[in-house]
Amino acid sequence: MSSPGTTETPAPSPARAETGNRLPVGRLLAFTTAGFLAIMTETMPAGLLPQIGDGLDVTEAWAGQLVTLYAIGSTVAAIPIIAATRSMNRRPLLLWAVGGLLVFNTVTALSALYGLTLFARFVAGMASGVIWGVLAGYARRLVPAALQGRALAIVGVGQPIALTFGVPLGTWLGSLFDWRGVFWIMSAVALLLMLWVRALVPDVPGQSAAERLPIRRIFTTPGVRPVLAVVFFWILAHNILYTYIAPFLEEAGLKDRVDVALLVFGAAAIVGIWATGVLVDRMLRTVTLISLAAFAAAAVVLGIGHESPWVVFPGIVAWGLTFGGAPTLLQTAIADAAGEGADVAQSMLVTIFNLAVAGGGLVGGLLLETAGAAAFPWALLVLALAALAVVAGARSHGFTPGHRVAP
Repeated sequence: MSSPGTTETPAPSPARAETGNRLPVGRLLAFTTAGFLAIMTETMPAGLLPQIGDGLDVTEAWAGQLVTLYAIGSTVAAIPIIAATRSMNRRPLLLWAVGGLLVFNTVTALSALYGLTLFARFVAGMASGVIWGVLAGYARRLVPAALQGRALAIVGVGQPIALTFGVPLGTWLGSLFDWRGVFWIMSAVALLLMLWVRALVPDVPGQSAAERLPIRRIFTTPGVRPVLAVVFFWILAHNILYTYIAPFLEEAGLKDRVDVALLVFGAAAIVGIWATGVLVDRMLRTVTLISLAAFAAAAVVLGIGHESPWVVFPGIVAWGLTFGGAPTLLQTAIADAAGEGADVAQSMLVTIFNLAVAGGGLVGGLLLETAGAAAFPWALLVLALAALAVVAGARSHGFTPGHRVAP
């Protein structure tokens, strides 16, 4: 057993041995779909608030709490459930979590009671927290150590796709089937995903009692806390602007181009994920430093040219390119740092990630009220520089130089 904080990898499981030096793309895409489904289920109601409000006889503001309760469920569930299920085989745990989305999306589709709907969304959020807590560690165990970063890049591509297309896709589907029909579609996707995982994704064992480290020890493992700090700074920075992209674009005369801006961001983020996947296993530290430095530069561009469409769109492209690979970099870094505690460390990452998302909404709202949307890029710059300083100082643990494993 490797000691916590090293970048050594446990002995290959039978599932990994089958893959040799090739990425099992079909298996990894099942995980991509799981992440896509989890985020789609979270964000999709945002485009259906008028319909949901009418259907449940509440205001749009109250209907918006369906998104809030889902996020809270994901935040509070990730660490305790992942910690409690470490001995469980990974495939049954993933199937139970996806099954949770199936069941509680179905409850949401059937419910005529606002309170019951909120409860269903909260439990669906808990299932989502488990999905995100288990995906990275499970995916890493299906591939050779030298390909783990690339595998996480494939798994992570579902995130920007869902964030970019989730709300407009939900709105479009709602125009065809009404909002309850959209939740039925989400349930059908969850059922198909369960069949996919059961048929094609091999199981891997959980941890024995001797391998399970206390949560506090995992948290204090060298390298884990610096990575979590970077997660908070980087995700908070991103969500300040992403949450309030509409008022920011309005100042540039792009009030009616929010959908185009999000599409451009999503496309650039996918390219960023691809580039990160190519390089992460060879130079994780270098790519993280370059990405954060370029993210800071993109913030400067957006800050200086926030009133010009000709500057804003290149800035959005740079923002997407530099942020797209962030989840891959951070999940790889924290798993390497945590060693045998990787799954619990990933659940910590999920919790901090969701807190930063919520913080982005709070801080962005305060900035919008006090300083205006023009202040967003400068807040991004400060947070990006803070994250850059943490990465620069985490040379020995967390963001180490060179190959992740011996070439």
